[in-house]
Amino acid sequence: MNEQRAKRDPEGTRRRILEAATEQFTRFGLAGARVDAIATAAGTNERMLYYYFASKEGLYVAVLEAMYVQFAEREQRLDLSGLQPAEAVRELAQSIWAHFRENPQWLSLINNENLHEGRYLERSSRLRETISPVVDLLRATLERGAATGQFRQGIDPLDFYVTLVGMGYYIVSNRFTIDIFTGRNYAEERRQEAISAMHLDMLLTWLRPTS
Repeated sequence: MNEQRAKRDPEGTRRRILEAATEQFTRFGLAGARVDAIATAAGTNERMLYYYFASKEGLYVAVLEAMYVQFAEREQRLDLSGLQPAEAVRELAQSIWAHFRENPQWLSLINNENLHEGRYLERSSRLRETISPVVDLLRATLERGAATGQFRQGIDPLDFYVTLVGMGYYIVSNRFTIDIFTGRNYAEERRQEAISAMHLDMLLTWLRPTS
């Protein structure tokens, strides 16, 4: 693709660069990803990559932002307001855990950024905007449950969200080492269903008011 064509379709070019970069960063991390390989896979050239993203690091941050935006948009599309509070928590948890299972690239990118101690995500001006709507969605659900006596009072929605996410994240991100260490393959559907059911029971039991 020449530069003139790229400039006539800036959104398409930017999207293709992001898709190609996601693949490169997932496979090779920030250090190992090659700008020329990204440009070739996107059907453009390195000049256009720098035109849109300024640097390889800038492109890496853009990939991380896009990943978190996609995740947040999926959760915001859930209609939890018409569900009973316990069922709403169940729906949100299952949606998040399914996202992890369906998007192994997501986990690879997060793990890579944790190796960098989050220093590139810290540059993002958009990141915190993506998590707020999801936590607000959960906050409203927890408040509805507390108001009707189904949930305990005073639950911190961010703490609960991080706990919920962590349950699903660990099983997927560590599935290979867990399999080798324990001999149990949590990539199998029946194993996923069993441990998800256990996690949900744990979460919902903890939410109940104490006597």
